[in-house]
Formats: sequence, C-alpha cells, structure tokens
Amino acid sequence: MKKNAKFPNIPVNGTIALVLMDIMAVLVSSFAALYIRFEFSFREITPIYLERFEHILPLNICITLLIFTVWKLYRSVWRYAGGADLMNIVFATTSAAFVHLIFCHVTGQSMPRSYYFLYWMLLFGFTSCIRFSYRILSIVSTKYRENMGKSQKISVMLIGAGAAANAILKEIEESRYLNLQVKCIIDDGVESHGKFMRGVPVVGGRDKIVEAAGQYSIDEIIFAIPSAGVKTRKEILDICKESGCKLLALPGVYQLINGDVSVSNLKEVEVEDLLGREPIQINTAEVLDYVKGKTVLVTGGGGSIGSELCRQIAAHLPRQLIIVDIYENSVYEIQQELIQRYPALDLVVLIASVRNTDRINSIFEKYHPDVVYHAAAHKHVPLMEDSPNEAIKNNVFGTYKTAQAADRYGVEKFVLISTDKAVNPANVMGASKRICEMVIQMMNQQSRTNFVAVRFGNVLGSNGSVIPLFKKQIAAGGPVTVTHPDIIRYFMTIPEAVSLVLQAGAYAKGGEIFVLDMGEPVKILDLAQNLIKLSGYKVGEDIEIKYTGLRPGEKMYEELLMDEEGLKQTANQRIFIGRPIEFDVELFRKQLERLKEDAESESADIRSDVKEIVPTYLFEK
Repeated sequence: MKKNAKFPNIPVNGTIALVLMDIMAVLVSSFAALYIRFEFSFREITPIYLERFEHILPLNICITLLIFTVWKLYRSVWRYAGGADLMNIVFATTSAAFVHLIFCHVTGQSMPRSYYFLYWMLLFGFTSCIRFSYRILSIVSTKYRENMGKSQKISVMLIGAGAAANAILKEIEESRYLNLQVKCIIDDGVESHGKFMRGVPVVGGRDKIVEAAGQYSIDEIIFAIPSAGVKTRKEILDICKESGCKLLALPGVYQLINGDVSVSNLKEVEVEDLLGREPIQINTAEVLDYVKGKTVLVTGGGGSIGSELCRQIAAHLPRQLIIVDIYENSVYEIQQELIQRYPALDLVVLIASVRNTDRINSIFEKYHPDVVYHAAAHKHVPLMEDSPNEAIKNNVFGTYKTAQAADRYGVEKFVLISTDKAVNPANVMGASKRICEMVIQMMNQQSRTNFVAVRFGNVLGSNGSVIPLFKKQIAAGGPVTVTHPDIIRYFMTIPEAVSLVLQAGAYAKGGEIFVLDMGEPVKILDLAQNLIKLSGYKVGEDIEIKYTGLRPGEKMYEELLMDEEGLKQTANQRIFIGRPIEFDVELFRKQLERLKEDAESESADIRSDVKEIVPTYLFEK
C-alpha cells in the first residue's frame, strides 16, 4: 500500500477514501438540511434555495476539506480513535458550518436560518460515523472472536472501578493478542454496584470477592487500585488469596499519574505485598550529598545486599563505583545490569577475596576509595555451623583486613553490613558478625576513618532466604518445610534495607552501631501459607507444610539489641543508634591473634575461642 510522502504512516488509499466520503457527507448534509427544513418534501423546497445550493456546493466542499485537514481529520489512526479525536471532529465540523454560514451571507446566497443548524448536526453525525465506523466494526469483530474462543480465554476479575481499571479494560478490549476476558469487577463504592463499566458488571464490594470468583469461574484477579494505601491493599489481597486465583497488581500510583497503566505493567502479587507496612522513606538529598562525586567501593557486590547497594549508589552519581567479589557469576550479572542502566558510570569490577591481604591492599592503593561498604561475608547459618573456621576466616579476618586497608589508605567512611544474629548469637555466623562489630569499634578508636556498622534482620528474597526456598518447593509440588510453627523473624525488602544502610552511612560519625527498625516480626509459617495461596494452591490439600525442627544454631526469634545497648533516635524514624558496649581493646587484640591461629590451623576448638570473645554467644562446651 502506498504511503503519503509527508506523513509516511498514513496510507494514501485510506486518505483518498476518507476525502471521497467527506465530499459525500457535505453533499448529503447540505441537501438533507434543506429537505428536512421543508418538511421532508422535495416539492416544497423553494427553487431559489435549490439554485443557491448548486452554486455554493463546490466551494463549500473545498472549504470543508481544508478545515478538516487543519483539524487533522486525515492524520488520525481511526482504529484507535478516542475522546481527543471526537473533539477534533466537533471543532472541525463546527468551524466548517460557521464558515459556510458566513460565506452564504457574504455572497448573497443566504439559506433559511434553521438550515445552518441542521447542516451542522448532519455534517457532525456523518463525519463521526465515517471515522468511528472502523473502530465499531473492530470492536464487533473482537467480541465475535471472543465468543468463538471463550474456552481459550483466561477469566479475569478486576478489583477497582477507577481510571486504572478503565485503562486495563480498554487495552483488553482493543488488543488482538491479550487472551483475557474480564468477567466481573469488585469495588467498595456502593454507588457503582449493579452498574456496568465497558460492559462488565460491578458485582459488589470486597466481601463478594471469593463468592464472585467461584460464580464467574475466575482464573486471575487483577488488583487495579494503585492509589490504595498499604493497609487497604493488604486487607483486600488477604481476601483475594483465599480465592485460589492467580493475583496480579499494578506496582504503584505513579503509573496512573504518568499514563503508564497497561497489562504489561502488571506484576504478580508477592509476599511483600501482604506485610501491611508503609514503604520506608529516606532523605535522598542527604545520601546524594555524601555519595555524589565520591569513589565508592562495595565488597561482596555480587550478593543480594551488595548488588542492591551498587544499584542505589550508581543512581546517586558517584565519581567511580568499584565492585569487589570472589564469585564471578553473580558479579558479572550486576556489572551487565549497571552498564546498561548507567552507561556513563565509571564502573570497575574486580574479582578478589577479602581474605587476601596483598590483593585488598593493592586495590585500595590503586583506587583510593572515599567510602567503603563491606558486605562480603558467609551468612548461611547451617553451613557455617558445619564449617566454623571458614566463618571466622572470611567474616572476621576478611573484615579486619579490609578495615586495615581502609585505615592505611585514608578512606573517609567504612560501613559494615551486620545482622540481628550478632545479638546474643546462637550460632557461629552470628558470633562472627558480633566480632566484626567489635573490630569496627576497635578500628574507629585508632583511625581517622569513620568506622560504623549497620545491623538489620532478614531481607525478603535474598539468596538463601526462605522465600526463594519456599518457591522452589512449591514449584516441585511440595512439601514446604518450616522448622517450627512458632518461629518468627524480622523482615524487610532488599531495597528498603539498602536505602536505610545508605542513610545510616550519611549519619555516620564513627563508632556507631546503627540499628534498623524492622517493623513487626512475622511468623515463618504465615509466610509459607501466604506463598502457597498466592501460587494458587490450597494449604494442606495441594501443598503440604512439613515441620523439620530447629536447625543447629537456629533461634526461635532474633533480637536487634543486646541488653546493655540503649537506643538513640536519628533524624530518620527507622534508624537508631545502639550505645557501643565497652570492651578491653588490648585483650581483644590478643584474642584475635589466638583466634586467627586456631582458624588457620583448622582447630576443632574454635567455638571456645569465639565464646571467650563474645560472652553472649550461646555455646556450651
């Protein structure tokens, strides 16, 4: 099909057809206006008006086509015509009718007064029908295909009868490729109950969700209220998950504001959506002030926390970002992601172990980082119980060597990523992280570098956490394993935790242990049950939950503070400072020397050494 040279996306044949139909519309509208004016009788029409009709018709056609061109009636894609196109038709036909009236009076070819109004009405009607006929035929064709292929459609329930739901309905209605059929809508607004939205019934409020899911054989539920608060969102999703349907949702209200509401933007509802906690806010200006223009080094940058640190640091305009990790596969992934998202970023990716003193020193000597985030660590509790010497070598002495390099090469701030498992530790991993905190406190006393630690609980979705494990178990058909029905943990999303770590780094003046407010603790059993339901299965029927008993070094609950530590408020309500616990630094140095010797000699008595350093370590000889 030929294209218009000026507007290459407009088919020439289609434009010619529109012009010919518009000529017919002008001819029919002007004659029909006379015909209606004289009471639908051709014989009653005054001959002088027929003569004037013939005289003004050619010029009227030319003027009308010119006005239609000005109002872009030959440039729209009418298959997707909407409100803006209809307004263009209104303005174009009104302008054409008004110019026609002026022309008739100026040239002495006046017509009856009612003729002009009738002409405008008819011209608007014919022009609208011509341009929207293809859209109407397209909708009819789509409905026909839907009826022919109903057995292949995915039945959908929409939650919400607002602008977002309307946008999703419109996209489903117009698309040839979406295999979705919206059967019903749920909305808490009583005034909408019993009404229809684009032909889909609004069947009731949230109390009707489960009933309607069964009545309409719903396969998927789409939560289309991006402006809903966290509490409302949780309450409704809690009901939805009992339906056994797959749950999808729009990520946020900003998409509605930006006009980005689309089926492609939908994401599966995750366990995080059911925590019922307001998103954590940070002062991005403060973070920007101390990261922008700095050389920032992240150890363990390929891990869950480390990689998110790299993402958020990259967004705050550092002069250079250096990622250090021993595992090449994971660090390669974050490298490629950052190259694509931030092509102007000065990014350096290095393979190195924090246990290698010479390698770490050479990196600090070459790049002279201003800020260091130390996230490199062995963190898997059961694995470290079986390999305690490795936990000490990597966590304790990897931290010590990196901290010494930071001191030697004049780093401004050194931020240790710690854990709530360091409080009254019941396992080697937690005890090793408590020793890391003590190393940081010791280094801060003797260095110009500001050494701090940030302590927080579990992060949802991190490598080795319960959520990925549960998902794999559900995908395999179960059972989902929970160590104990009453075990609880503090949880936070990875981006939330990292944003607070960055904020804490901005507050750091040296020697602090920052404690993040993790909100209310969550039962692991509740997480397992919710994840099974979100996957569309019934607990106990489709997927079984099996209790395996507490693992070695595992506690029923975690604490964020030791008894001796108090809390001091910061400018951010989710970040606190724990009062440092005093200890004998010289004795600690000697204990570290002995610990190092025993770890390197693979001593079987390493736990006794740890117990001497960390009296709160719950270990019995």
